[in-house]
Amino acid sequence: MKIGIIGTGAVGRTIASKLVELKHDVMMGTRDVTEKLGSTAKDAYGNPSFSEWYKTNNKVKLGTFAEAGSFGEIVVNATHGGSSVTALLLTGAKNLTKKILIDIANPLDFSNGMPPGLLPGLNNTNSLGEEIQKTFPDTMVVKTLNTMWCGLMINPKLIGNGDHVNFISGNNTEAKNKVKTILNQFGWSDENIIDIGDIKGARATESMLPIWLKVMSVMKNGAFNFKIVK
Repeated sequence: MKIGIIGTGAVGRTIASKLVELKHDVMMGTRDVTEKLGSTAKDAYGNPSFSEWYKTNNKVKLGTFAEAGSFGEIVVNATHGGSSVTALLLTGAKNLTKKILIDIANPLDFSNGMPPGLLPGLNNTNSLGEEIQKTFPDTMVVKTLNTMWCGLMINPKLIGNGDHVNFISGNNTEAKNKVKTILNQFGWSDENIIDIGDIKGARATESMLPIWLKVMSVMKNGAFNFKIVK
């Protein structure tokens, strides 16, 4: 399957590498391809520069946001939540029409330093997932994988033999089922993929980030997740 990824940060790279491993055809999208290929700076977490990463992941194609959106049969939003809508507008509504958009971003507000809160207007009675769906009404937005560290997104068995939860929400049942197929390929079992309904469910999962960040600050490690015990 052809999959476009909007965003070239650590999360996008992690997803891209795994999808290529699974034999999908992947194109990542960025604002400026030449600038991105010339990037030599490590990110805030000390991850290798994009150019360094790309040398060992050259099966991943690189294009503009619009090119990646047009390329993908399914598109993944892996941008920073505060700039997601802008990046997707640059991707182009026509390139997202009638396609599934997997939204794994969170609307984090770093304006007051660390730890971040949630952006005003994208919390409580709204969410980033809903905002994307409203902006692109002809796109099938599916929210998932946004409540954990990216290493667990593509390898749930890294901890607890994979017995922890991943939430999914969206307005279109068929779209969610197609996304679940990809999640199964990542290693997520059906019983640990919890469908919480329509795209309003993004309000709940995005609101998990403050507690997730608090726990990470205590554990000094992102390799943990939540589990539902009945």
